[in-house]
Amino acid sequence: MDLGWKVTYYISANGESPVKKFLDSYPKAKLKALRILSHIEEYGLTYAIPHIKKLTGTPLWEIRILGEDSVRILYVTKQGKKIVLLHAFLKKTNKTPRREINLGLTRLSEIGT
Repeated sequence: MDLGWKVTYYISANGESPVKKFLDSYPKAKLKALRILSHIEEYGLTYAIPHIKKLTGTPLWEIRILGEDSVRILYVTKQGKKIVLLHAFLKKTNKTPRREINLGLTRLSEIGT
């Protein structure tokens, strides 16, 4: 089994966690997200396959949270079975908007690879 993943949040230079802040404003989506994330930590990424998708042409992946609000959380995997949540947003179109991907990539470059 693919156990032992550690989920962490991107922290900005001013000490804020934009993903946590975003999820706090969508309580239902936050509950679903936390359930998916705790399952990933407990059972590994294989468990999350129905909820995750690779963003083609980028190092980013997205966690899809469906419901009243369609929320996406962009993340990367790092060595040592670590997942870093970079960006969260409401998805209103079929295709992930480029500006959302770019923000995820900018945050990734801030934490280094």
